[in-house]
Formats: sequence, structure tokens, C-alpha cells
Amino acid sequence: MSSRRSEALAFSLVTGINHAMAKLVDIWDSMGIMEEQRVERMETVKKHIEGLLNDMITEEEALKHRIRTNVITFEKQLDTLCLEMSMDPYKLEEGLTVLQIEKNLRLRVEVLTKEKGDRLKELHGLQQQDKELCLELCVTPYYVPTGSIPSRTQLQEFREHLKTLSEEKKSRAKVFSGLREDIRKLMEDMGQKPETSLEKESVCHGEEIFLLTHENIKALQLLLSQMKVKKESLMNTLAELKERAISLWNRLEALEQDRTAFQESVRGTLSDQIAQWQGEVDRLTVLQKAMLEDVIDKVRQELVALWDKCNQGTEHREPFNAHICDDDFTEELLALHDAELLKVKNYYDQAKPLLEVLQKWEKYWALFLDFEKKANDPNRFSNRGGALLKEAKEKVKVQKMLPKLEEELRTGVESWEKDQGTAFLVQGQRVMTYISTQWEEHKQLRGKEKSERVTTSKKGEMTTLFKTPTKRAHGGMNTLTPNKIRKQTPTQPIMVRSYSCNSSSTFISVPSSKPPLSQIQMQQKTKSLERSSSSQRTPLQEYNGTEEKNPVDISYSDFTGDLSKKTNDAVFNSTAKDLF
Repeated sequence: MSSRRSEALAFSLVTGINHAMAKLVDIWDSMGIMEEQRVERMETVKKHIEGLLNDMITEEEALKHRIRTNVITFEKQLDTLCLEMSMDPYKLEEGLTVLQIEKNLRLRVEVLTKEKGDRLKELHGLQQQDKELCLELCVTPYYVPTGSIPSRTQLQEFREHLKTLSEEKKSRAKVFSGLREDIRKLMEDMGQKPETSLEKESVCHGEEIFLLTHENIKALQLLLSQMKVKKESLMNTLAELKERAISLWNRLEALEQDRTAFQESVRGTLSDQIAQWQGEVDRLTVLQKAMLEDVIDKVRQELVALWDKCNQGTEHREPFNAHICDDDFTEELLALHDAELLKVKNYYDQAKPLLEVLQKWEKYWALFLDFEKKANDPNRFSNRGGALLKEAKEKVKVQKMLPKLEEELRTGVESWEKDQGTAFLVQGQRVMTYISTQWEEHKQLRGKEKSERVTTSKKGEMTTLFKTPTKRAHGGMNTLTPNKIRKQTPTQPIMVRSYSCNSSSTFISVPSSKPPLSQIQMQQKTKSLERSSSSQRTPLQEYNGTEEKNPVDISYSDFTGDLSKKTNDAVFNSTAKDLF
């Protein structure tokens, strides 16, 4: 369609020229211009038209050349931009004219040029933010090659990097503010003014004084830990002063209302409280000097009570006996007593867990001995109200607790001696030796009681066999109450009592097919006594082997095991004693 329009325009152009020339000829005819002049004029018209067309052709050819040049230039620029901006090369559509190619390339170049400018502008802004954050956090700036244009991916990574730095800044700022607040609070509690530059900067309320660096955080953390140690030291000093003042109050028998009034008057920071308590201690110390004798006597009583509480024997007390008996009451003597009291208090504080376990063991040991003593009392079976059942449960508990506490003491003492580098003594003995001695003494006492019971039962048997007849009142035969007649077993002798007219009683022993149980037990106990007498050894010596041996460590489990072996040879329960 467009080609037909151009052909029509070209035909109309030729027609127009022809009409114009015809008009010129008519004009020339009317004017009577000769042929030669007509030819000359027509040549002039021709030259003018040809010149105009040639100029137009030249201009169009120049335009064509310029377009081709632009296409080449735009292609080069486009390739450069795509390379700089890390983009894929631009591909033209097929079948396009030169003008369309030039237009498409020009528009693409304009778009990429604008995008390049936007990227550079954004990069500059991101670099400014990065510079500020890196300066505050003292970190390395984000690396972007100089003179390069960042890609979209690089800009996105840069934005994420700045986001991370911003979050890190907030986190560090929170840590900084927390540390500074804690330091400021500790200084206020202690009543301390900042001295070093770091302390002054820490308590200052300005937020931009500190750079949010790891080094500054570590410095503040170190300062905070130092402040905590200092506060703890002041607290310990205050506690010592309070303890000293209370000790002096007790020695001087200060009134309770005076103590309460002073304690309520103590106010302010730790430094102020320390100063007030120190003043009270100084005042009480002056009063103490005027009452040295009474004060020293009270210290001695407290020292003896603490020695007993720590189970310390004579080897700990003898070195200080000279000062205990000293009647020259001076400040130097009081200082010696205070030093010894402090020494024993420190020992008690160190050994308090072990002493508590030992005290618990002694409590259960006393219960164990009490149960052993009750086991030999036949009257306990006459108790009512479930007392025996309750006693049995308590005894089982004691039997479980004793070995458990002994093992706890053994391991605890080993650990304590390893840490302290010294022996843990109870009444001058190692703790397991002390426990072993208690068991040995108990075992010896049981052996002695056993021997006495055997001897007593033997005498009672002989007395029963050769009993002197007794007289009874006249009145015929007395019939025994059925519930008081002892049931006879096949192994017991049948005792038949007959009465004569003169009321004298005669005992006739009718033996059964087996010897009496009491006789068998008596023979066994007699043989045991004979063996014991022939060897001339006590139960403790029998356990140790020789008299010269020291007591070996023995626990509740060892004792009960040995006791169970002994019961195979003799009867120890209280019901068997009724047979004798």
C-alpha cells in the first residue's frame, strides 16, 4: 500500500513538473520569447530542479549514513553497558529496517544509561551508610570494585549487608546501654565516684561517646566484673563488721532496743553503711577495754562451746590451755582469744557439712544402741498400742541410715582431706577410726553381756534342778489354772508334782525321748564359755586377732554380718531367755 502511494506521489510530481513547464511555455509564447531564449530558460529550470533534487539526494544519503553510524555506535554502547552492568547482550529482532534498528538500539541505550545512573546513585548512598556503620562498629567496609557498576545481585547483597550491620548496631547498643546501666547502678550502690576515664565515660548519659566495638564491650564487661568484685568485697567487709559488732554486743550484753535502734539508723550506700558499722565497732571496742575480764570469760565459753561443736580433742585444745588459764587479762590476751576463736570458726565453716553428717550419724547411733538395749528387755512385749510395730519400723530405718551415713562420711572426708591437705579428726581420731571404735566397744559390751547371761542362766538351771521343797498350807491339792500351765513340747521334760499329807512337794523329772532344749542350749553355751576361758581372749581381741592390734575399720554392714554368723551358735533373742 505504501509503495503505491509513493508511486502516485512520484507520478504526480512528474505531472506537476510537466504542467509547470507547459505554463512556462505558454507564458513564454505570450511574451514572444524566441526559441533560443526558451531553451536557455528551460535549461535554467532544469538545473534548478536537478540541483534541488541532488541536494535532497545528498541530504538523504547523509541521513542514511548517519543512521548506519548511529546503529554501529549504539550497538557498541549497548554492548559496553551490558558488560558493565552484568547483563546479557541485547539481541535485535529479525526483519527490521535500519530506522527501526536505530530506534530500538537508541531506546535501549537510553534505558540502560538511566539504570546505570540509578545504580551508581544507589551505590553511593549505600556506601555512605556502610561507612557510618563501619565507623561506629569498627568493621571493614563492604568491598565494591572501584569504578565498576554493581549488578542487581551485588546491590541486593549490599542492602542485606547493611541490614545485618544495622541489627548488629542495635544489638551492641543494647549491650552497651545494659553494661553502662549496671556499672552506674553498682557505683551508686557502693557510693563510689568515677575515677578513671573509662568509668567517667561509662556513667555519662551520652550515647555517642562510645564506639560500639567489641574491644569497648570487653572493656565495659571487665569494668563491670571489677565493680562486682569490689561490691562483693564491700559486702564481705560489711558482713564482717556486722558480725564483729554483734559479737561485741553479746559480750557487752548490750540492750536489744539499742541494737535495733542502731540497725534501723544505718542508711545510705555501702560505703556509708561500712563507715557507720565501723564507728559502732570502734565504740564497742573502747567499751570492751574497760570490761576485759568479763569479755575474755565469755570468749572462752564461746571457744569451748565451738571446740565441742567441732568435736576437737585435746590435741587441738592443749596448745591454747596456757592462755585459757591465764589470769592476766590484757588486750593482748583478748586478741589471742579472738584469733583462736576466728581460727576455730573458719574450721567449722569449712567442715560444717561433714560435722552435720557426723552429728546425724551419732543421732542414729544413739537410737541403734537404744534399740539394742530394748531388745534385751522382756517387758517390752507387754506394751500395747502398736509400740512394737513402730519400734520395728524405726529400727529398720536406723539399720538403713547407719551404713549410708558412714559411706557418706567416708567419701566426704576423703574429698575434704584432699582439698584441705590435712586430716579430719574427731576427738583426736580419724573419723572412720572413731566409728570403728564405737562399733568395737559395742561389740565388746555385747560379748560381755553374753558371757554374763550364759553364766547367770547356768546358775539358774542348777538352782532349778536342785530346788529345796517348800511347805504348803493344809487344804488338799491345789489345782493349777489351765492358762498358767506351760505347754510342753516333745523336747521338754515333763515335770509332775505330787502332794503328800504333810504338804511337802516332790519333783519327779520324767525324761522324754529327746534331751530338753534348755539342756542343749546350756551345753552349747557352756562349751562356748570353756573355749573362751581356755583361750583367755575378749570378744574385741577375738575380732582383732591380738591385744596389741589397733581397732580396724568396721561398719554397720560388717557388724551385722558378723552378728548373723554368731547367731548360728547361740540364741540371743529375748524369747529364748524364758527357757532358762
